[in-house]
Amino acid sequence: MDQHEPRWGSDLRLLDDLLRQSDRTPGRDLVTARRTETGAQDLATLTELDNLEQALLLRFMTRQGELAVFGHPDYGSRLHELIGLPNTETTRNRAKMYALIALAAEPRVAQVLSVDVATDPADRSRIALTATLRTQHTDTPLNLVFPFFLGGGVAG
Repeated sequence: MDQHEPRWGSDLRLLDDLLRQSDRTPGRDLVTARRTETGAQDLATLTELDNLEQALLLRFMTRQGELAVFGHPDYGSRLHELIGLPNTETTRNRAKMYALIALAAEPRVAQVLSVDVATDPADRSRIALTATLRTQHTDTPLNLVFPFFLGGGVAG
């Protein structure tokens, strides 16, 4: 019997690395795991906060409107619109706005406490979106980091 909290839901694991996930590594279709009881390979799943974290990362990586044919025209984010733009304060502010809109669309997010967008000092074409949020089912804040590659100019 599953001992996980049902309010969080569970899902198939689609992303290998929730801590270092970026828009350049969209993941695989499915991830497998070895069952401890039998040793057999099975589809890997995520539950609780890991499930929410993957859901938010997938929302950031999906172009808004991409799933309209499946009945979800508003799912995703507009972050892809920033690809090719220079890394300026205006671009970073737009990234923050697009992240806030995407986070607000997730029903398991109770409150967005902060969203920061910073330039990666090692690669000025990359920004890091860092969000701190409160979820519906716990008072412990969730910290989410999403590296995003602008691939454009490197203006200040």
